[in-house]
Amino acid sequence: MRVTWQALWHEVTVAARGVARAWAGPCRERDLAAQAVKAALAAWLAWAVAGWWLHAPMAFVAPWVAVVLVESTVFRSIAHGLQQLAAIAAGTVVATAVALPLRDSMAAMAVVLPLAMLLGQWRRLGSQGIYAATGALFVLTGGSVTVATSAARLAEALFGAVVGIAVNALVRPPLYLRDSRAVLKGATEEAHDILRDVAEGLTEGRWDAEEAGARHERALRLRRLVEQARSSVEWSRESLRGNLRRRRTGAGPPPGKGYDDALLVLDYAAVHTAGVTRTVLEAATADRAAPRPHPELAHRYAEFLRRTAHALRLYSHSRFGDESDGHEDRLRAAVARLRATLDDLRRHLVGGTRDDPDELATYGALLAQAHRLADQLVVSGT
Repeated sequence: MRVTWQALWHEVTVAARGVARAWAGPCRERDLAAQAVKAALAAWLAWAVAGWWLHAPMAFVAPWVAVVLVESTVFRSIAHGLQQLAAIAAGTVVATAVALPLRDSMAAMAVVLPLAMLLGQWRRLGSQGIYAATGALFVLTGGSVTVATSAARLAEALFGAVVGIAVNALVRPPLYLRDSRAVLKGATEEAHDILRDVAEGLTEGRWDAEEAGARHERALRLRRLVEQARSSVEWSRESLRGNLRRRRTGAGPPPGKGYDDALLVLDYAAVHTAGVTRTVLEAATADRAAPRPHPELAHRYAEFLRRTAHALRLYSHSRFGDESDGHEDRLRAAVARLRATLDDLRRHLVGGTRDDPDELATYGALLAQAHRLADQLVVSGT
């Protein structure tokens, strides 16, 4: 019970922090709150017209369609709206065509639902294919089946889709450029911090297995942060398509090559960081699966890691910070020093491990990863 209350308290604390961030200024939590309010507004408008004013026989269809089409981007609302309407229309037509001659809703349902579920697998309907079966159920469970009632179901669904798409497009249409920059900066900072921690451990000669394991777990999570950054960039591009707010706010162009370059750098950084932390973890374990490096080589590799971490931070500032602060020039200088450090490291690694094949294999893998990361920083930083 104590653990349950602790978990509940943690969830409440996280929620409270989210509310505080949303209240303080623009953030993801505020965007989510705005989308929730918009979905409620779309449903209210659809019901006010279809249910309260027109007294449609199945008026709930309109607000139901409206609320689910207040999507995360305007483009997605339109695309999913068209797919959903096509799926509902297909299910409605099939159900009507079968139910009219059978005149038995139970028998019709047994025939129609398997057909509707198969129809929902059509790739052109995408994730909205399930609504073919939903459209069929609206027809078969709404009383007597006639062409007029089926047409009314389609009209209600169409009206709800129009309301949902219109509300999402006209009322604070979502933009995610800020999120992409924040996620990219966060992933780069995490890579910087991990590499700095590993460098400090190598310099001080700390070979604690628990500490090394914690760093390796962070490195594995870094890969997930990179995937989140990639997803965020794609969402940013999509959120600008058909977005009227982009013109009103003067939002810039969709994330371009600079963001793609940053993702590529982060990919190499995540691979390199995971490789380094794994090697250190293996060397720190009791059975010594990997040989521990000579102190002099460990110090040189630590210096390379520090310079890499510094170059990554400057790269983040130059791409996602204030370019007038001279970060570009400092990045070029840092990359030049990084390449010089890497050349020096390569010479000492080869000279210091030539008599030990196991050490040479271990360092060779780390050196190859280091070269890839440094090369990418060189290309992206110049």
